[in-house]
Amino acid sequence: MAAEGDRIRRFNYTGEDDEVPDDATHVTVDESVRVIPAWAFSRNPSIVEVICDENVKGVEECAFAKCPSLRRVIMPGVEIVEQCAFTDCKALTDVECGKLEIIRGCAFHTCKSLGSINLPSAKIVEMGAFSDCTALADAKFGDKLESIKGVAFDNCPSLERITIPLKDDMITADDIFGFCGTLKHIDLVEGELHETIAALHFEEWRNDMNEEIDSINRILPTVDAGFSEEDDDVGGKVEAIRTWIRSVLGKIIHYKAEHQRVLDEEVATTLEHSLSQDIVMNNVLPFLALPSYTFEVEDYEEWEEEDYLDSEEEDREE
Repeated sequence: MAAEGDRIRRFNYTGEDDEVPDDATHVTVDESVRVIPAWAFSRNPSIVEVICDENVKGVEECAFAKCPSLRRVIMPGVEIVEQCAFTDCKALTDVECGKLEIIRGCAFHTCKSLGSINLPSAKIVEMGAFSDCTALADAKFGDKLESIKGVAFDNCPSLERITIPLKDDMITADDIFGFCGTLKHIDLVEGELHETIAALHFEEWRNDMNEEIDSINRILPTVDAGFSEEDDDVGGKVEAIRTWIRSVLGKIIHYKAEHQRVLDEEVATTLEHSLSQDIVMNNVLPFLALPSYTFEVEDYEEWEEEDYLDSEEEDREE
C-alpha cells in the first residue's frame, strides 16, 4: 500500500493486520480504524508524519514509541493517548489533537524537540506525560482541565509559560514542575472569571482582582523549582501556584458577595425612594384624594343598565 516517490513514501494504515513498511514516511490512518493498537508503529525509522482520520479515537501503549524521524502528528478525533504512546520521539515538533482529553503516563516522555503544546480539551494529564521534553517552552490547556499528576512536566528546563483554568485541587503533587527553573508565567484560561471581574461594581475591586491574578508572575521567577541537588525547597513553584489559586478564588468569592450586597442596597434604596416619593406622592395620594362618588357613579350606571335590560325583557314577555 506504499506509494513510492523521490523522497516521500506514503502508506494508508487500515488496522493491526497491516504490516507497516520500514521505508514509509507519510502515514494516514484510515477511517475504519478506531484505535491505533499498541506497538503498531514503534521503532519505525522512517515515519515523518502521521495524519489520523477523525474516526480514530485512541492511541494505545507505545504505538509510536521510539520513532526517531517522526516530526508531525495530526489526530483531530483522538480522545485518549495511552502510556508511552509517543515516548522518545526525539524529532517530534508538531502535535495537533484538539479533542484529546486524557494523556496517560509518559505519553510524550523525552520528546526533546517538542516546543509547545495546545490541548484545549485535556482533562487528565498523568504522571510523566511530558517529562524530559527539554525544548518545551509553552503548555496551553483549556477550561476542561481537571488534574495534572506528579512529574508531568519534570525536567522541562525550557518551560516558561503554562495556561490553566482557575481550579483548586487541580495541581496536587509537589513534583509536577521539578527542574523547571525557567517557569515564570501563568496565564488563566479566558472565560467566566474574566467576565466576572469585568462586571464587578467598583473599578477598585477590578484593579485589585487583576493585580492578584498578575501577582503569580512576580512570584514565580523568585521561587525555586525544586528537586535540584542544592535545593531544599521541594516543589516551590507548585506550592506558589497552589497558594495563588486559592488566594484568587477566595478574593473573587469575597468581591462577588460584596458586589451582590451593593446591588441589593441600591435596589432597596431605589425602591424606597421611588415608592415613598414618586409612587406615593404622584399616584397613591391623589388616588386616595378622589371623591367617593367617582367610583359610585360607575357602579350605579352598571346597576341601572342591568335594571333597564331586565325591564325590557319583562315587557317583551307580556
